[in-house]
Amino acid sequence: MALRKRYALVGAGGRAGLYIEALATTYVDVAELVALCDLSQTRMNWYNRQLSEQLGLAPLPTYLAHDFDRMIAETKPDTVIVTTMDCTHHEYITRAMALGCDAITEKPMTTDLEKLRAIFAAIDATGRSLRVTFNYRYAPAYTRFRELLMTGVVGQPKLVDFSWLLDTSHGADYFRRWHREKENSGGLLVHKATHHFDLVNWWIDSYPQSVFALGSLSFYGKANAEARGEHYDYIRYTGEPAAANDPFALQLTSQAALKGLYLDAEAETGYLRDRNVFGEPITIEDTMTVTARYRNGALLSYCLIAYAPWEGLRIAVTGDKGRIEMDIEESITHLLGEGEAKDAAASKGPFKHARIRVHPMFGQPYDVDVPTGAGGHGGADPVMLEQIFAPNPPPDPFHRAASHIDGAASVLVGIAANESMRSRRLVEIDELFKLG
Repeated sequence: MALRKRYALVGAGGRAGLYIEALATTYVDVAELVALCDLSQTRMNWYNRQLSEQLGLAPLPTYLAHDFDRMIAETKPDTVIVTTMDCTHHEYITRAMALGCDAITEKPMTTDLEKLRAIFAAIDATGRSLRVTFNYRYAPAYTRFRELLMTGVVGQPKLVDFSWLLDTSHGADYFRRWHREKENSGGLLVHKATHHFDLVNWWIDSYPQSVFALGSLSFYGKANAEARGEHYDYIRYTGEPAAANDPFALQLTSQAALKGLYLDAEAETGYLRDRNVFGEPITIEDTMTVTARYRNGALLSYCLIAYAPWEGLRIAVTGDKGRIEMDIEESITHLLGEGEAKDAAASKGPFKHARIRVHPMFGQPYDVDVPTGAGGHGGADPVMLEQIFAPNPPPDPFHRAASHIDGAASVLVGIAANESMRSRRLVEIDELFKLG
């Protein structure tokens, strides 16, 4: 039997569970998770208990973040999976490459230009590869949208009209966590919208050229609450009697993962996972609009809000031969360890409502079936994991694997949008970074 490919994982928060479970179960015959690395020993111990109690597996070697180099030397991974806080992705990507490893990183690839340049310099210097896990590409519904555009149902794309709504469960969670400080996440136009900008880049097969953006903190935060006559004096929610009837409250005792990964690790890390969304500081926006021009001439009109009464998206691409529209309302049940929206029960599927409709320029409009799949993110996660970890994954005519170029093209829209909001001007991507 061929040797199993070796992986180490750095960043043992909630999102890490996706990769740990996949490597310990579905892909155990072809891949091996050889080590965990994190700032918190408590979090790594929690995952090792899950592996032992649920699967009967021996504990993985654990290394604190300052022992990253020692982990590489002792466990000799082929690839490092990076699921740390966004602003530290570059540290582990570049160091892994310097030590002879490839890297896989969660989105966004990074958060600012300096870190982006560091990643590209490491790739150039070492020849190592980086893959960005844009799981939305693998969602069956979004792949179908890509397939239709590839077959030319609208001809040459001219205008993309895209709105994404985060509801007051999922959207609010970004304002409880480290994401609420822009220095950590780059703001939602980097952290969250990197998914959406990547989908646009992939759907219309082009990269952004120029960007203009406006944004504001319009709902969350202390000042907005007080302007509505609301007053919340508590810093966090867990164990706070005054928060008992607060609809935005999150109790870290409500889920084993939240307690084990965050509440129990607080003394070690100082990180509060459940901060008051109407507290301070919050330095990111919750209401954003972006206009962009693409290299192929297409224009983008994009909106993102984080306090909607329902969750989902509306996308329309108009071309010189017609228009295609997709409307999706997602089914949200509760939050996972890292606040990702969890699909509803399999009997209901991931969507409350989903429709794709094609309007030919000189013909009758027609609906197209919207496929779904089992698993997280509308069935995306299992497909993505197969493409990453299977030694011979099925052929992918939709080119869903995202390189560091794709990761940069996506994050650059958000970085340019942040610069546009700061400078109040149109920003040319090439002024910031040459994608080539």
